[in-house]
Amino acid sequence: MLWVALVDRVGSGLWAATSVLYFTYVAHLGVARVGTLVAVAGVAGIAGAPLGGRMADRLPLTRVLAAFQLLRAVAAFALLATDDYALLLACSAAGGFGDRGASVLTKLYGSRIAGSERVRYQAVNRTVANAGWAIGGLGAAAALGIGTTAVYRYLLLGDALSFVAAALITLRCAEASAPARTVAQGSGPAPTAAPSSPWRDRAYLTYMATEAVLFLDDSVIRVGLPLWAVRATDAPHGLVPLLLVLNSVLVVALQVPLAGFGATTARARALLVPLCLTFAAAGVAMAASAAHGAVLATVFLILAATAITLAEMLHATVSWELSVALAPEDAQGAYLGVHGLAQATQRALGPLAVTAAVATGPLGWAAFGALTAGTCLAQHRLVRDRVPRAEAKEAAPEPYEVSPAGR
Repeated sequence: MLWVALVDRVGSGLWAATSVLYFTYVAHLGVARVGTLVAVAGVAGIAGAPLGGRMADRLPLTRVLAAFQLLRAVAAFALLATDDYALLLACSAAGGFGDRGASVLTKLYGSRIAGSERVRYQAVNRTVANAGWAIGGLGAAAALGIGTTAVYRYLLLGDALSFVAAALITLRCAEASAPARTVAQGSGPAPTAAPSSPWRDRAYLTYMATEAVLFLDDSVIRVGLPLWAVRATDAPHGLVPLLLVLNSVLVVALQVPLAGFGATTARARALLVPLCLTFAAAGVAMAASAAHGAVLATVFLILAATAITLAEMLHATVSWELSVALAPEDAQGAYLGVHGLAQATQRALGPLAVTAAVATGPLGWAAFGALTAGTCLAQHRLVRDRVPRAEAKEAAPEPYEVSPAGR
C-alpha cells in the first residue's frame, strides 16, 4: 500500500502542478470556467467519501478500492479526449468522486491491516505520499521547461497511468476483512445484528463537523499562504515556492516522529491541546507578516508556514486515530466515509474561506487562528466520554473473518 501511495502521488504531483495551465492553454478555458471545474470536482468528492466507505462494508475492500482508482484513470484519460466544456465538467466530477472515495478506502485498508500500529502506518504513508508529490512536482517543472503545449498532455497521461498502476498494485494486496458481525448464541444460527449508522450518531456527526474546520490547514498551505504572501506582504515573490518546499520537507522529516505522541486514542486526544496552540500561533504569524519590510514579512511567513505545517502533521495524527477509534467495528467503512465528508467539504469550501481571510487582512488571519484553536478545544471536550470506551475496545480482541491471502 505504500507503493500505491507513492505511485498515486507521483502522478497527482504531475497533474496538480499543471492542471490550471492545461485547462488554460490546451482546453482554452477562461479563469471562471477553470474555477468551476475545480469546484465541481470538490463537490463530487463530497459524495464519493461516504459512498465509498459504505461499499467497503459490503464488498471486498481491495476490489472496491481498485475500482475507484480505475474510475480516476478513466476520468483522466477522458480529459485528454475532449475540449467540450460539459464533458470536461463530467470528467472532473468523476475524478473528484473517485479521488475522495479512494482516499477513504485507502485509510480503511490501512487501519484494518496495521491494527494497533495504524498511527505509525499513517505517518509513514504521509511521508511516502509527500515524497511522491515532490517527485511529481519536480518532474512537472522539468517537463514544462520544454515549452510546448503537447507536454501538458503527456503530464496528464502520466497522471492517468499512475492510477492504473495503483489499481494493479492494489489487486495484488491480500483482502482485509471487517470484523465478524455475528455472535453465536445457543445451538441455532445466530442473527446478524444491524450495523450501526453514522447518520444516527449525533456525536460522531458533530465530530465530523469540527474536523471540516481543522482540515482548513490544507487550504491555507495551498491557497491562502501563496495568495497572502504575494498580495498583502512585502516578501519577495520567490519565497512562495520555497515555503511550499519547506512544508514538504518538514512533513517528510517529522511526520513519523510526531506520530509517536498520538499512538493511542487517549494520547491522540491529548494532542488537541498543543494543536490548539499551534493553530493560534499560525494565525498570529500570518497576521504579523503584513508588517512593513521584506525581512520582517519573510521571517513571519516562514514562522507561519512552519506553524501551519506542524498543525497539519499533528492534526493528521489526531484525526487518523480518533476517526477510526470512535467508529464501531461493525460499520467502520460507513463511519470513515462520513468522516471523509469533512475533508471533501473543506476541499470544496476551504479555498473560499481562506480567500475571505486574505481579503479581510490581518484580522481575518487572527479570526482563523481563534476559530481553529477554539475548535480544537471543543473537539477535545466532545470526544472525552468516548475515548475510554474506544480504549477498552482496543484492549479486547475482536473476532475477525479470515480471508485467504491474495483473495
